[in-house]
Amino acid sequence: MSSSYTPWRSSASNRRPTQPTDNSRNPGLIFPDLGPAPSPKPIIRLLAFGLIIFLGLLQFLPASHFRHPSDPLRNWVPLNPHSSPSSTSKSEGSYEEDGMVHVVSWMECLDLKVLAVLANSTLSSSRYPDLVQFHFFTPEGNKDKVSFYKLKVLFPDSNLELHGQEEVKDIIRIATSEAEYASFNFAEIAPFVIPSVHQSLRKFIYVSPDLILKGKVEELTGIDLSTHAIAAAEDCSKRLNSYVNSDVLDAIQRSASKPWVSVTPYEKDACMPDLSLLLIDARKLQKESLEAVLWWSKVLNWSDRSSKRNPAIALALYNRYLKLSNSWLVKEPASLEITEKSMVIHYDGPKLVCSEFRNDTVPESSHGNLWMKYLPSMSNQILVS
Repeated sequence: MSSSYTPWRSSASNRRPTQPTDNSRNPGLIFPDLGPAPSPKPIIRLLAFGLIIFLGLLQFLPASHFRHPSDPLRNWVPLNPHSSPSSTSKSEGSYEEDGMVHVVSWMECLDLKVLAVLANSTLSSSRYPDLVQFHFFTPEGNKDKVSFYKLKVLFPDSNLELHGQEEVKDIIRIATSEAEYASFNFAEIAPFVIPSVHQSLRKFIYVSPDLILKGKVEELTGIDLSTHAIAAAEDCSKRLNSYVNSDVLDAIQRSASKPWVSVTPYEKDACMPDLSLLLIDARKLQKESLEAVLWWSKVLNWSDRSSKRNPAIALALYNRYLKLSNSWLVKEPASLEITEKSMVIHYDGPKLVCSEFRNDTVPESSHGNLWMKYLPSMSNQILVS
């Protein structure tokens, strides 16, 4: 019996031989095709080290500017190294000093409804209403406790003060004759005198009471006045030659040698400043500002011409004030477009008119409706009672 022999082959002999890899050149590299990282030049290392040292040394320099923690606009204020921090903050004006936006107004005939609309429109338009402080100059001032508490009921969280007018009027009375005193519009001349009576008012916004403020007052008071003491918008619907004869103005300029008389010829058709809204820095206000207004009024003999607007203030401010943008010009609410785009609108509601014997209300036919939007609720019940 023959038998056949079938040889047995191990499964290991069926494995495919492994190709050896060439890692002998650089066994530590994951990507052998990439070269080593370049080494920076010694000069670059030296410059980088020097820059780090320089920036570190800057931290030891004394501070040159600071930001007041109460300033909502976070403006940088130069720091005087020769004064204490308290004196530095006080020298920067009322806005930088206490973080408040001071709004000042003068009212000959107390009309609480008009003041309520002014206050409410200002507060509702402001980004920081808790930083707005009102200073209302009224005939009775802080003696009129009833009026003060009525306003505080309407605006319980507001910063509001009532001031009397006698001190301001006494200064004007001493500086003028009886005829001149009787012809003055105190609301226009008061902002030049108020800082000397209330020295805490360093930088403030002076507004006519019969306005509706729709712009943000903190943006207005944050304007840099540079070397100017006053900023005002220009009203080109009123021109200088409409109030003063050009020949008379030329003769005054040639003959007078006062510091408030322009050395350059007056532009006869120059736009008049709008005195309804002023930004005033009392620190830069010249001491002879009141004297300049009184001098121009006397030279023009304006006490005998009370029918027209007195241009004495415009001439005293000629080329001496910063021109605000036209958006801060007070406009009449003639149309919806003007009302929506303007930052300052004339009050169009009923108001009291001063008379020698009593206060009268303007006839109802002359009223608009815009003022009612800014009249606080419950005003009729509180202010009339």
